[in-house]
Amino acid sequence: MANYPLFIGLRYSFSRKRNRFTAIIAAVSLLGMVIGVASLITVLSVMNGFSGELRSRILALVPHGFVTADNGQLSQWPQLATELQNQPGVVAVAPYIDSKVILSANGVLRGVRLQAIDPEREVGVSNVGESLVVGELSALDEERWGIVLGTVLARWLGVRPGDSVEMTIPRLTVTPLGAFPRSRRFTVVGLFEVGANLDGEYAYISLPAGQRLFGLGTAVQGLQVKTTDLFSAPSLLASLRATLPEGLRTQDWSETQGNLFRAVRMEKIMVGLLLLSVVAVAAFNIISTLAMSVTEKRGDIAVLRTLGASAGGVMSIFVIHGLALAVAGVGLGVVFGVLLAINVADVVAFLEELIGVKMFDPSVYFISRLPADLQWPDVAVVAVAAIALSLLATLYPAWRAARVDPSEVLRYE
Repeated sequence: MANYPLFIGLRYSFSRKRNRFTAIIAAVSLLGMVIGVASLITVLSVMNGFSGELRSRILALVPHGFVTADNGQLSQWPQLATELQNQPGVVAVAPYIDSKVILSANGVLRGVRLQAIDPEREVGVSNVGESLVVGELSALDEERWGIVLGTVLARWLGVRPGDSVEMTIPRLTVTPLGAFPRSRRFTVVGLFEVGANLDGEYAYISLPAGQRLFGLGTAVQGLQVKTTDLFSAPSLLASLRATLPEGLRTQDWSETQGNLFRAVRMEKIMVGLLLLSVVAVAAFNIISTLAMSVTEKRGDIAVLRTLGASAGGVMSIFVIHGLALAVAGVGLGVVFGVLLAINVADVVAFLEELIGVKMFDPSVYFISRLPADLQWPDVAVVAVAAIALSLLATLYPAWRAARVDPSEVLRYE
């Protein structure tokens, strides 16, 4: 008898002897919960997939951290690079010069981010060498005034390996005829592709060419640092900052690219909250189901109260009644959501083939398949949130059931 609320609540939830209209409302509430939970899990998995793709593609070219000087020049960088290389947690160090320039070819002008690098050291801190689809990174050492472009940038400029591009840097050269922007002609020796907007924004030249072009002599602007773990890089570089000489500072990838990833994280949160409203609507549909069930079971409630059931016991019956429907809906939603998240790329590919429309054009989105990354903490949060909302939805109808007066009900029986 101590477990009668559980027994009766489950019987009310899954018994076939119910009013047909009430059963339909309960089925609709259950279906809404299934759709809401499955949709939320799938969309969060797709957002995780896009975030992972973005991180892997952008950070393929962006090092984990940087060491720079306050005056913009590192003259004794080889010694500093050796000291940093010996620090625990540091995998590789490479010098660089970074500036914004204008490239022109075939009457087209494009502003790009130019990096002068040491090809031999660069392969240790970034994947630019592995991203080349035409040529080799070592060609920058062989061709003094050689340049490596992203495939998108090369397409915009209408050039290919062997062609020339004119580079204009934001510095003036003073001559007897006046001041003119400094410019230099470079030969395209390679093309890289990472499948992101960086393909249209970055260009690489050799370190000696950069030092000559920007008048730095043997100095560089800074050092790129690669650590053993991407996500521990901010804390590691913060600890390195304390060991560096005065006038030097560190910067990690979360500072240079942090706004982008914070925007992606915020977008995931906002999309999750919007879809959670679908779950909330399904959860609060339980109010209608329980309200109708309370009206239908008024006679049962009166009998239970006359047999000694407490108001709390009656309330527990209808709370369990509502939670049983919610748990069934959430369980089915989790199963369908996980299956859909795992196979969403194949489902989208099937739909594309069925309707003959390419949803994700690689030339526009840099991807050919919809990425998805199912993370079980997200699944747990969705399930717990759905059940919590359902619990809130059951309280008012259950409280109304506990307030049913048995004498008023049984007077006309």
